[in-house]
Amino acid sequence: MRAGREETRWTRATLGRDGHPLDLLTARFENHRYAPHAHEEYTVGVCVGGAEFIDYRGTRIHTGPGSIVVLAPGEAHTGGPAVPDGYAYRALYPQSALLAEGTRTAPHFRDPLIDDPELATALRAAHTDLSACPDPLEAESRVLWLLTALACRHSTARPARDTIPGAGTVARTVRDRLADELLAPPSLADLAADLGLSRYQLLRAFRTTMGMPPYAWLAQHRVNRARGLLERGLRPAEVASLVGFADQAHLTRWFRRVLGVTPAAYRASVSS
Repeated sequence: MRAGREETRWTRATLGRDGHPLDLLTARFENHRYAPHAHEEYTVGVCVGGAEFIDYRGTRIHTGPGSIVVLAPGEAHTGGPAVPDGYAYRALYPQSALLAEGTRTAPHFRDPLIDDPELATALRAAHTDLSACPDPLEAESRVLWLLTALACRHSTARPARDTIPGAGTVARTVRDRLADELLAPPSLADLAADLGLSRYQLLRAFRTTMGMPPYAWLAQHRVNRARGLLERGLRPAEVASLVGFADQAHLTRWFRRVLGVTPAAYRASVSS
């Protein structure tokens, strides 16, 4: 932790085209102590530095780097620094229904402090990516998948059935819709409703068949389309909008993930 530095930054993602908003908080405090308050949504936080105390349900809990905290809607809590250098965390605020989409019953978290390093890393990575580029389909896919994992692993809820009849057909139907509508892809909610499934069922069917979630398949498809345009001499900034990326930075992030080079470097190599 860096002493003397305090930061509060709110960003907002949308869960699918025309979907519900999801607030994301990036915070770093040395002195700030929250007044008692409650949220209408769940609070799912990951400590990324220092240590914080949280007063919740009549007890005091202490977080450390990598710990996950889950606070239920409507339950009062407060918090502040537990060490002189303060603390830093990332938090997201999902509606209750979002944590129940992949379970048979609504989740209840008996213990607000969760030790799950793999899930903490995934939540932090998703928070970072969606704060920088809140792509609606990516937000809907990643957040739903991770919150279902959180509910199934650490709450009283039991997971919904894993086997989806006709998973291959479901995945191919979704793939074709995404390819046809890559500039303004449908939400998982709309796709699932058309197929008579829940969003989580659709996600599982697609991941099982394709080996990746829908947003990652669509990004790969966009990168392949972008390659052809770059080979024709178009600039990366032009190509980004033509294949459905939010901007050149979004194109570059996925281009490097898929091909290991930047769009500009790829364009230069195929033009020489």
